[in-house]
Amino acid sequence: VQLQASGGGLVQAGDSLRLSCGVSGLTFSSYSMAWFRQAPGKEREFVSFITWTRSTAYADSVKGRFTISRDNAEKKVYLQMDSLKPEDTASYYCAASRGVYSSLATTAVYNYWGQGTQVTVSS
Repeated sequence: VQLQASGGGLVQAGDSLRLSCGVSGLTFSSYSMAWFRQAPGKEREFVSFITWTRSTAYADSVKGRFTISRDNAEKKVYLQMDSLKPEDTASYYCAASRGVYSSLATTAVYNYWGQGTQVTVSS
């Protein structure tokens, strides 16, 4: 199983970025997919998930600014990030899970992880 995240970069506050995560080696359409992020010295935190039925959820800190989506035919999950803030600076990780909806905001239920893509937002 491989998850390959891409799309990170250095942007200014207020800019947008679109992260992508390509998945291989599993039945993508049967998995819930998520994005987590980790800033230096901090724990990995939940950003957003999308279930195999396309239900979505977001962390309060990104609600209204970030949008998660998936393309089952391409086996990809996306994170559109608008109105970026310096506090969004982190490494962003995609992950795949067969866990239940109520647990999908926790790292423990994710079986597979991508390598991370760095997002840096300058003020």
